[in-house]
Amino acid sequence: MVVIFIAVGGYVVMSLWNLLMPVVFHLGVITFWQALGLLVLAKIIFGFGRGGWGYRGHWGHRRYYWKEQMEERLKNMTPEERDKFREEWRRRCGRWKHYFHFKRQNKKEASRLPF
Repeated sequence: MVVIFIAVGGYVVMSLWNLLMPVVFHLGVITFWQALGLLVLAKIIFGFGRGGWGYRGHWGHRRYYWKEQMEERLKNMTPEERDKFREEWRRRCGRWKHYFHFKRQNKKEASRLPF
């Protein structure tokens, strides 16, 4: 049964490729074995699809685990420890802030804007 499913999948990929790709992208036609290779490559890249679109993958059940752990850690810290922790992360990640730094405008400048 699995062999039939793989064969049909390869035939479908080959047929769709040979029908669409030469016309749309001016690519060459492929053989059945090349279609099977494409199918395997797509499965490796995009996953083997356990359960369809609703499947969350290996980490799905632990989606917010890191956030819960961080909230728990911050909740158990003293205010001084929390401030020290935040300063450490600002020191580590603060180098990106100059990319998002916008010059503040005073009210007089803002009122002259045409929009």
